Amino acid sequence: MKDTGNTDSRKSKNWTEPKERSSLSELNHSMKVPSKGSTFRKFLAFVGPGYLVAVGYMDPGNWATDIAGGSQFGYSLLTVILLSNLMAVLLQSLASKLGIVTGHDLAQACRSQYSKPVTIGLWILCELAIAACDLAEVIGSAIALKLLFGIPLLYGVLITAVDVLLILLLQHKGFRAIETLVIILVLTIGACFGVDLWLSKPDMGSIFAGFIPTADLITDHQKLYLAIAILGATVMPHNLYLHSSIVQTRQYENSEKGKRQAIRFSAWDSTIALTLALFINASILIVSAATFHKAGMTEVADISDAYYLLAPLVGTTLASILFAVALLASGQNSTLTGTLAGQIVMEGFLNIKLPPWLRRLITRLIAIIPAVIVTIIFGEKGTEELLILSQVILSLQLPFAVIPLVKFTGDKKIMGTFVNPVWVKILAWSVSALIVVLNLFLIYQSILG
Repeated sequence: MKDTGNTDSRKSKNWTEPKERSSLSELNHSMKVPSKGSTFRKFLAFVGPGYLVAVGYMDPGNWATDIAGGSQFGYSLLTVILLSNLMAVLLQSLASKLGIVTGHDLAQACRSQYSKPVTIGLWILCELAIAACDLAEVIGSAIALKLLFGIPLLYGVLITAVDVLLILLLQHKGFRAIETLVIILVLTIGACFGVDLWLSKPDMGSIFAGFIPTADLITDHQKLYLAIAILGATVMPHNLYLHSSIVQTRQYENSEKGKRQAIRFSAWDSTIALTLALFINASILIVSAATFHKAGMTEVADISDAYYLLAPLVGTTLASILFAVALLASGQNSTLTGTLAGQIVMEGFLNIKLPPWLRRLITRLIAIIPAVIVTIIFGEKGTEELLILSQVILSLQLPFAVIPLVKFTGDKKIMGTFVNPVWVKILAWSVSALIVVLNLFLIYQSILG
């Protein structure tokens, strides 16, 4: 069948320029998809990328915002978590579609469509977002190592930095090895919080009420600040670049039929994975609300404080141990995917020709150096206070990734017959507008404050 998506995309500005390499060239189309068999068997071949993306939606930055939100405002910010997750499902499906249809990840697409100054600007903003995200991820892992084994925070940061490079060596065993490790760690996080949720005995009526939005989400500056931090921690800009690349690890048929099948299965994969992330995010906030807020401890925002206070409030040390184990699994998972995202962003925006190991080392150093500096200067208390700020930085950068994504996938010259239908365009641009408005409102209130 004629590849109409690629044919139409040649009409777009600079889209015909050949790529020097594919996204993650050493892994591109490395995993076979069965041409025969049941729909379920074919779907299983696409399971994996969604979980790597979902990792970013349950990283230590989410923990900081969810703990703070639950302790201060009880269950009321659950509606923000739900809204953010629904937005994430839409945006991640668009990211995977862009990669499958065009063969370009989002960073490569930006380089192809925009001028060099704009491309460099977008790259710098994305690197800042990854550094802010990695600050939360590395510090979260280091805090978990300190809580579980008494390892000093700085040493924990360095251990995390080296550990993720060792994990990335799994790529020599194929991308499925990385995906398997990630899925195991995600299930570990889910199991730990499932037990903690049961131990905390939350009020079910309050949980359901928390999913209903209220006006004070906008009028209360502190609640709005946390709401946008949750948004930034949930809908992560670098995940859009990551997803548009790693979906191309599958050997889907290069035809309209093959691409439509790949788009459908990738959307299923990411939706299921993000639903699990929603459960984990909501569980963190619910546990915080059911323990700290209920006990009148409305100022609990630090992960370490939550760890030490959880056991006496729940009545068993098991709750704190599971909390720390889940935090360690979350930090390790998110640093791994963050390093991959950094590699994709650098390759896509700059088209740098470097050996894979050197590209990973550079992207890791860009992210790890700020974490080390902050840890040395501010210590444990200061780093934990910066976790929420790092998520706000992510949210402020989000429009610079979302708007190009929505624009590209809604452009028929780029997407051909795969262009977003009208209802998706309206929904996607509405989400983009909401993100921009919330960020502008936060800046406005911060200036007044």
